[in-house]
Amino acid sequence: TFTAETLVQPAPRAQNQSEAVPLTTAPVLSPQMQNALTYVQRRYKVSPEALIPVFEVAQMIGTERRIDPLLILSIIAIESRFNPFAESSMGAKGLMQVIPRFHTDKLPVGANERSLLDPVINVQVGVKVLEEAIRRKGGLVAGLQQYAGSSDPEGAYASKVLAEKDRLEQATRRKVAVNPGAA
Repeated sequence: TFTAETLVQPAPRAQNQSEAVPLTTAPVLSPQMQNALTYVQRRYKVSPEALIPVFEVAQMIGTERRIDPLLILSIIAIESRFNPFAESSMGAKGLMQVIPRFHTDKLPVGANERSLLDPVINVQVGVKVLEEAIRRKGGLVAGLQQYAGSSDPEGAYASKVLAEKDRLEQATRRKVAVNPGAA
């Protein structure tokens, strides 16, 4: 399982004694994920400090589970608008709006229902739920529909998620503006 400690790596040493060096630094987001973060920050009006851990978890778990991190982020956008404490009237919790009563088997050992408000655990469990839905339904669109608990044959939920993923993909291709005055 992932914990806050697994997200932290040692910081580089200072070149000289006068430089301040943080005790730890988090894993670096890919340039594409950084561009997506800028887009999400603006669209959803969420601070980068709140988004960075979510993006790091999506990147890490996506890479580990071979699920596109942008798909994970798209589901988070639609489900919770990046609010890790979101709870629905149906009892869904956290970033990916996991319903505990249906997915306790996917929780890490020692975790409980309240653990789903932890972004790392929520994304881990949410991705397992997504993988299971895709496997059961035989494809991404049908799997997304099952993930949402929707029987809509038109695939409205899947369309929303995939449209958000398209917007994130477009944002990843944008060049980061360079400040000409910076050295």
